[in-house]
Amino acid sequence: MTGQAAAAPPSSPFDAAFVADPYPTYAALREAGPVHQVTLPDGSAVWLVTRYADVRAALADQRLSLDKANSDGSWRGFSLPPALDANLLNMDPPNHTRIRRLIAQAFGPQRIAGLRPRVEAAAQELLDRVAAHGHADLVADFAGPLPVTVISDLLGVPEADRAALRGWTDVMLSPPADDPRAGARVIMRLQEFLVALIADKRRQPGDDLLSAMIAARDTEADGGTDRLSEDELTSLAFLVLFAGYENSVHLIGTGLLALLRHPEQLDAVRAAPELPAGAVEELLRYEPPAPVAFRRFPLTDVTIGGVHIPAGAAILVNVAAANRDPLRFDQPELLDVNRSDSGHLTLGHGIHYCVGAPLARLELQVAIGAVIRRFPKLTLAVDPADLSWRPSFRTRGLRSLPVTF
Repeated sequence: MTGQAAAAPPSSPFDAAFVADPYPTYAALREAGPVHQVTLPDGSAVWLVTRYADVRAALADQRLSLDKANSDGSWRGFSLPPALDANLLNMDPPNHTRIRRLIAQAFGPQRIAGLRPRVEAAAQELLDRVAAHGHADLVADFAGPLPVTVISDLLGVPEADRAALRGWTDVMLSPPADDPRAGARVIMRLQEFLVALIADKRRQPGDDLLSAMIAARDTEADGGTDRLSEDELTSLAFLVLFAGYENSVHLIGTGLLALLRHPEQLDAVRAAPELPAGAVEELLRYEPPAPVAFRRFPLTDVTIGGVHIPAGAAILVNVAAANRDPLRFDQPELLDVNRSDSGHLTLGHGIHYCVGAPLARLELQVAIGAVIRRFPKLTLAVDPADLSWRPSFRTRGLRSLPVTF
């Protein structure tokens, strides 16, 4: 390590205290230096980029590959079967460009705006179920099932399969500690499910995203350059399903918690006709559901923040640390729903900017707006220190959010 790097941090800063509140660790790393070499819980050695300017530049740097074939072998991570691994998070141009172009239209403003009535209705249906009780777990009762409904509608998943789908995604998010193989089994079940669902949609297409993707796969019988392979089709469906579910669950849960812990901010958004767009952006900045962006591998030796990183080494860009960089944001540790300067990196930057960003914003706006208006006396039912978080440095999500109203 050369240049501006400070003294090395602990070999792995991702301990139990970190899971409960990672932001002091992020702040210490960011202040100590722009880039640190750390060891992840799985034993992978990575270079962690912490400061806003460097993180933003790295997200758009096409010298940093997402293709695992460019790794030097130091990255362990988790592996998916080939039928699920051929997705945008493992691709560089030109394949990334080709597939993103095919999927981007499905997440365009017109299609997403058309989903709003269904998202609003689903949110109210879920709140109706708990309204009479005076208490709820807003993760289990609301933030969890709402994105399953939305993504299932988008992909055309039958109602009868949605409960199983949510169960599988929950296991993927947090495998049981006493069953280390549970995640692998669930991944295989999801692959089998998606293969069968694609076959059903081929026989009987619907007005849904998956049918549209199948048409893009099958229409060009001559094997044109834009045609999806079968693995790419299955992998794309998996990515839409899993990323759309996981990120939305965490965004809704942590967004509600942030407002409950800042009553003056809750009052400010409750006074508006709907959750303001600026408040949505501030919640995205304040608690990103994926604190670190997907790993990258330099195609050649690179220098980030004055630190030399060899080709093939694994790089993680710390979006959560960047979003609270005082060199970029005024009083970044404060939640301010009236903040005029967003500029957060939660949804990425550059060619890998989140293709589902319009849907994420819609779900966050509708979900939080529905809860705070339905329950004007909403309060936390436990001390914030007693809340349980999912044990991962890759995601920032609550296991539960007990409230009374």
